[in-house]
Amino acid sequence: MTALADIRDLVISYRTSHGGLRALDGADLLLDTGETVAVVGESGSGKTTLGMAIGRLLPEEAECESGTLSVAGTDVLRSDPERLRALRRDKLGFVFQNPMTALDPTMRVGKQVARAIGGRPSGDDVAALLLRAELSDPARVIRAYPHELSGGMAQRVVIAMAIARQPALLIADEPTASLDASIREKIMATLNRLRDETGATLVVLSHDLRLIARHSDRVAVMYGGRVVEAGKVETVLDAPAHPYTAALLAAAAGSERPGQRLSPIPGTPPSLSGRCEACAFAPRCAL
Repeated sequence: MTALADIRDLVISYRTSHGGLRALDGADLLLDTGETVAVVGESGSGKTTLGMAIGRLLPEEAECESGTLSVAGTDVLRSDPERLRALRRDKLGFVFQNPMTALDPTMRVGKQVARAIGGRPSGDDVAALLLRAELSDPARVIRAYPHELSGGMAQRVVIAMAIARQPALLIADEPTASLDASIREKIMATLNRLRDETGATLVVLSHDLRLIARHSDRVAVMYGGRVVEAGKVETVLDAPAHPYTAALLAAAAGSERPGQRLSPIPGTPPSLSGRCEACAFAPRCAL
């Protein structure tokens, strides 16, 4: 099977006043059609940079030093602006971390959703899209400004906008981070239902391994800018092969028995100032 997205040995750094910071240090990831893949890791592991690199949506200070990245046969890193715009428009959808910052606070929600659809959509078209994202009162949402919505409603609006053009690949960056526990489960269920309806591939970037894994087919664990372990969810959760994966699972809420403390990961995340030739987790590894 040809992968929908193919990322190989990707190295991306950010230019700063103190020198370069390497966010990706040889990352590899294959994405097949119609699957849900969780990309998990601590803050600074590189998961957001990896997700945004797929659409070449990184800031100006980001620089790709080496590696390859293709989506649906398009060489993302070497595409001209016109081809890149076509890829984003026709193949990619993004759900960004904070729904309130992803929406224009000065514009009614309905107009923003209409723009995402493109052309001259009717009010019924906008309402139908909001209903697909499980917003039960689309007429009220269409008239509302973003600040008049709850966090969960705003996230559903952003999801509706992301699927407006039936993307082949939907990337959700921490889609549940600012929501309470019950809403998190519902948002993940909505994303997977939409994946099933459209046949899209869903990539969820998150630090919450156990929550996201419940709704995913495969999981890729990132540390120090690399994918240190990837596989089927049940395999990775039941028998983690990398010490960092095991430590991340032990530190996750819900892994402890009643009265037992969580097991923090000792030490600090790796320095991003240069390439790590060995395992970046070695200084924190209990083995």
